[in-house]
Amino acid sequence: MNAESPVTPPTGGESRPCRNCGAAAPGAYCPACGQETTVQLPTARQFLRDAAGRYVALDGRLWRTLQALLFRPGFLTREYFAGRRRRYIRPGRLFLVLSLAAFAALRIVAGGPLQLDLDDDPEAAASGKPGEPADARIGAGPIVLRFDDAFNLRFEGSDTTITRELNRRAERFNRLSREDKLEQVGAGVLRYGPYAMIALLPAYGLLLQLVYLGRSRRYPERPRRYAEHLVFAAHNHAFLFLALLLMAIPAPPLRGALSIWVMLYFLWSMKTVYRGRWSGVLLRALAILVGYLVLFGVAMAGLFVAAILLR
Repeated sequence: MNAESPVTPPTGGESRPCRNCGAAAPGAYCPACGQETTVQLPTARQFLRDAAGRYVALDGRLWRTLQALLFRPGFLTREYFAGRRRRYIRPGRLFLVLSLAAFAALRIVAGGPLQLDLDDDPEAAASGKPGEPADARIGAGPIVLRFDDAFNLRFEGSDTTITRELNRRAERFNRLSREDKLEQVGAGVLRYGPYAMIALLPAYGLLLQLVYLGRSRRYPERPRRYAEHLVFAAHNHAFLFLALLLMAIPAPPLRGALSIWVMLYFLWSMKTVYRGRWSGVLLRALAILVGYLVLFGVAMAGLFVAAILLR
């Protein structure tokens, strides 16, 4: 039988093997893997229906999820823990889709290359005398990245193969003009930003587990397992990406309202999911904020280096 010819569903007692797994498939769908037994190409209408209809046209799962995500802090996480999952988009997929959409929107609305001002000595600038060139550094370990006001880079540390290779790549970057350098860094940050956020997601879940260590006697429904913290982290990050998407709309009142809502949202969602007194929520949120800012700084430094070296 020609592998390219369409297959019609068998009738009567006839049973043909599924083209996907080889199991007997007497009906319209394979009982083993679920693939349809008719394999002819879909029409354009069927193609669009398969692509978007599952979440938009058929059951409205996308809009139901986005509405709950935006206006009901912690609700999706509680629904997921309660087992009501099919009516909403799963947290991992929601996180991934909204993160890619947010960084794509940032690429579109970016008005120009990255602006980075490394001024000379402020006292010398005020007196009109030339000062020493600015020199910034990233890292405190065996290898340190330094860059000056011309945005020229050099890696300092022990003379190893890694250091020499890094400096070879840095020299290629240093030959660019300042505008090209900033453009490459800005484009690289947006290109590798989703990967950094994927790395921050499990770190955020670990912070949640650390601040909520303790007995569960008082709040038995409070999430304790790391996987549960990951679900909450995925929903909160997804909300942040959705807020960034909406902030791309050129409406200052909307941006101001969203900025306030983002700060309230995270506290409210913690209160909804983890319960407890507001005093405990605020203290734990402060600890998470400090830890997350440190991790975020490390991630941004990694993005900066990746944007320079991975071209």
